[in-house]
Amino acid sequence: MKTYLDNAATTKVDSEVVKAMKPYFEEKYGNASSLHSFGSEAKKALEESRKKIADKINADPSEIIFVSSGTEADNLAITGIAKLKGKGHIITSKIEHPAVLETCKELEKNGFDVTYLNVDKDGFVKDFEKSIKSNTILVSIMHANNEIGTVQDIEKIGKICRSKNIIFHSDCVQSFTKEKIDVKKMSIDLASFSSHKIHGPKGIAALYIKEGIKLKKLMFGGHHEKSIRPGTENIPGIVGFAKAVQIANENDVERIKQMRDKLINGLLKIPDTRLNGDKEKRLCNNISISFRYVEGESMLLYLDEKGIAVSTGSACSSQSLEPSHVLISIGLPHEIAHGTIRYSLSKYTTEKEIEYTIKTTKEVIERLRRISPIKRR
Repeated sequence: MKTYLDNAATTKVDSEVVKAMKPYFEEKYGNASSLHSFGSEAKKALEESRKKIADKINADPSEIIFVSSGTEADNLAITGIAKLKGKGHIITSKIEHPAVLETCKELEKNGFDVTYLNVDKDGFVKDFEKSIKSNTILVSIMHANNEIGTVQDIEKIGKICRSKNIIFHSDCVQSFTKEKIDVKKMSIDLASFSSHKIHGPKGIAALYIKEGIKLKKLMFGGHHEKSIRPGTENIPGIVGFAKAVQIANENDVERIKQMRDKLINGLLKIPDTRLNGDKEKRLCNNISISFRYVEGESMLLYLDEKGIAVSTGSACSSQSLEPSHVLISIGLPHEIAHGTIRYSLSKYTTEKEIEYTIKTTKEVIERLRRISPIKRR
């Protein structure tokens, strides 16, 4: 049975999204910067899409900038603030996506002071307020973790930042449409979103920039996207992104949660397993399970043979032989971190697929443990 459970890496594009995009490839293919009617059609679609995404997070359409990916959005937010300020202190966490961590490491090479916050065993940031300095210019804490699914209290973090006049950025790529996001209520200044995590097309994403927040741009060219991100807008992708946002709904989220809990409960019946991340404050579609006495890559390959697609960590670091920085940060020993599988569901996941995955995972684990040189005590 073909079973795709790697939706945190990317998702199937919804057929309604494909239908909405099609005219902008074949009929309404103008450049949104052109003054003729073809350009006007594209411009209208661009601004209507901007409004749909803004409405979802309680923002003004003028506060949405389209970019190519969540990685670009993170880079633009963090480096854009840093370059504008010129110097200062930045706070992030040890479990951020590489798009944030690598950007911060690069800024350290250029003289910025960066604090990487520790997290507790469930992945919640520790000692945030204590880490703030007089020269703190930016805080970047993700809303929900892409590997273990833990959802941070970013409203609390945002309010602390606002009270101290510190700019707050949140990577909301995994949480968008799965968790409620109100940028005003949560005191967010900058937020990153991506289309392909929510059944939209790849290659299109957005950055929310609160009115009044200034960024130093990273690219140079025309006056597209308020001159912050030059380059001809990807109108089909933007239309598809907006459609994916529009059709996302809470009923799907609740149903996915039920599937998630069924999978968690079934997998935890296998001996010597543990759930990573908080059981309650976690993404509706995320299950991260560590299996003792087996190696994650072997599990992935065996599951793939049975038609089940999963991940051993985030897609962006799956080629690395090093254990996940997220799993190490929550205190897992290397040997257990290496035996971890991430299952991530979508609205297309069925109960039959969940039952098949539980049964097949159990069989794979039993087989691998029989031949494992690491014996159970």
